[in-house]
Amino acid sequence: MVSGPGTLGWTHAVTDLVADPVAAALAGWPHAGAVSAAAIDPDLADTAAFCEQYGVELADSANCVVIAGRRGDAVSYAACVVLATTRADVNGVVRRRLEARKASFAPMEDAVALSGMEYGGITPIGLPAGWPVLVDAAVLRRGEVVIGSGLRRSKIALPSALLAELPAAEVIDGLAG
Repeated sequence: MVSGPGTLGWTHAVTDLVADPVAAALAGWPHAGAVSAAAIDPDLADTAAFCEQYGVELADSANCVVIAGRRGDAVSYAACVVLATTRADVNGVVRRRLEARKASFAPMEDAVALSGMEYGGITPIGLPAGWPVLVDAAVLRRGEVVIGSGLRRSKIALPSALLAELPAAEVIDGLAG
């Protein structure tokens, strides 16, 4: 066991606790050793319930949401990483970044099918190549953050600064409010 936020039993043996695309991405990521994982009750995967049950501060929990941007018949996707205490500016910052006429949360079926992850557990690690990973600058001001693992039955924790080191990561001031 390693130390981490809240009352969870964190471990660096993350492979069995993350979705397959996440495990594959971690296998080739030079910062993977700084990532820890913990099993949770999947019924408590939603952020507020998770934080309350496991003693993790909401401000130390980040959410990753998949956004679909549309311009005509073309659809592009992005992931937004924001603190659990905030919301991504989908119709402003994200829409402009995607150069879309309309942006909205991707339908659950699309987010799950395209990411290979479970809804409610999507993480920015292991997303499809070509998707920008938009990280709100406020997330990087936290020491360590807890985020989804790609599965509802676990969470991962990592130094927040490492989110800026993910492939396709873009740190954006004011992404969330």
